[in-house]
Amino acid sequence: MSKKHPPKADKQVYKDTLQQLQVELVKLQNHIIKHGDKILIILEGRDAGGKDGTIKRIIQHLSPREIRVVALGKPSDRDLSTWYFQRYTHHLPAAQEMVLFNRSWYNRAGVERVMGFCNDDEYHEFIETVSHYEQLLVRSGIKLLKYYLDISKAEQKERLKQRQKDPLKQWKISPIDKEAQKHWQPYSEARNIMFARTHHLSAPWTVVRADDKQAARINLIKDLLFRLDYKGKDEALVLPDANIVFNYEESYLHNGMIAP
Repeated sequence: MSKKHPPKADKQVYKDTLQQLQVELVKLQNHIIKHGDKILIILEGRDAGGKDGTIKRIIQHLSPREIRVVALGKPSDRDLSTWYFQRYTHHLPAAQEMVLFNRSWYNRAGVERVMGFCNDDEYHEFIETVSHYEQLLVRSGIKLLKYYLDISKAEQKERLKQRQKDPLKQWKISPIDKEAQKHWQPYSEARNIMFARTHHLSAPWTVVRADDKQAARINLIKDLLFRLDYKGKDEALVLPDANIVFNYEESYLHNGMIAP
């Protein structure tokens, strides 16, 4: 695998490929509905990593009755008094549904840990139990995919700056965004621990190198189509680029495949 990002794709090639992949997503949804599958896709990553844009392309042409996007806000006082996973469990997929979590319970391993929104006991309890929780979900019949969109510090800085300038992206700006660059290294350390402790056979982490937004979107969609079964799959089309999307390995933290 090359440590360098591949050159950016031609815009028309991107549009054509995306359209073909969206046709495959419709095939996938038809299969999910017909067979009563339960699909859960978690998207995590750095602030400004491209989660919103990727989700938008995934759901663009799918039936809204059988696909849901979950992006929970700040927990209420009641949420804080309950079992940590309780507010997320409520949103898990039923039969015939695909649910995308735009951030998830892994908030506790990232922003809550770095910004001090949870204490040490709460953090360690999460790290010790999350894999067991996910194993229960998988054993119950949920197909769980976990993606981490990884970007460089320079790319994050540029994207956050663009948010400030673009009036259509003002809704994306948050106090947490303003701390992202300042806390870059603590976020890296928290991410590395999260990978090491929560990458397991039932629900492995898939890393997406996302400095190139278009390539990240295309290859994440390819990967999820590649991993899920459905009738009429275009096998050649859905083969992802292994230089952009790949299963986590510790060595990638040291060879440039994952941003330091």
